[in-house]
Amino acid sequence: MSNPVYLALDVPRLRDGVALAEKVKAHVGGIKLGLEFFCAHGAHGVHMIGQLGLPIFLDLKLYDIPNTVAGAMHAIHQLEPSIVTIHASGGRAMMEDAKAAAGENTKVVGVTMLTSMDDRDLQRTGVQGTAHDQVMRLAELAKDSGLDGIVCSGHEVKAVHDQWKDGYFVVPGLRPAGSAVGDQKRVVTPRQARDDGASVLVIGRPISRADDPAEAARAIEATL
Repeated sequence: MSNPVYLALDVPRLRDGVALAEKVKAHVGGIKLGLEFFCAHGAHGVHMIGQLGLPIFLDLKLYDIPNTVAGAMHAIHQLEPSIVTIHASGGRAMMEDAKAAAGENTKVVGVTMLTSMDDRDLQRTGVQGTAHDQVMRLAELAKDSGLDGIVCSGHEVKAVHDQWKDGYFVVPGLRPAGSAVGDQKRVVTPRQARDDGASVLVIGRPISRADDPAEAARAIEATL
């Protein structure tokens, strides 16, 4: 991939999303469409963004019984996503069925731990150990289940890459040097994540809320 940056595009109005994607498409490698976008605009919205010619990452974080998740993967075949997320904590059977049901050209990656959570948040859910421990456990399970890779923060990607050399690693929660952290807790810069083994860099607000989104995307691209 020549440009690993995927713009996280979550907007309430489709025309605003299309306009923003048009502005930055020369400086990003793809578009990530999450739950807010998909719930607001559905398959039609995905098709509209897809017409720009960039790879589409459907960040749906599927999590349900294996049969239901497999059915959902079948249902999105027509959208031809390059990447789809499922929750690695759904277990091996769910991950195996999700991968088996995915399109031939779709990478299925397992979400390990949200970048808005830290060790204390994890412990409150009843999971013992650190965020790093949990990511490493779920990464191993995702690999054994046949997934293409995982989603993790930049704090863990180097350790995971060292254990899974040919894995595909999506890193969200990135902030360029000097940017506001916002609701993220485990953040690194795009360049650090890329150097540590990230395959895809998901960046939202530092681009989408910039005064000049195209210039912000270009500046991030220039650091890689």
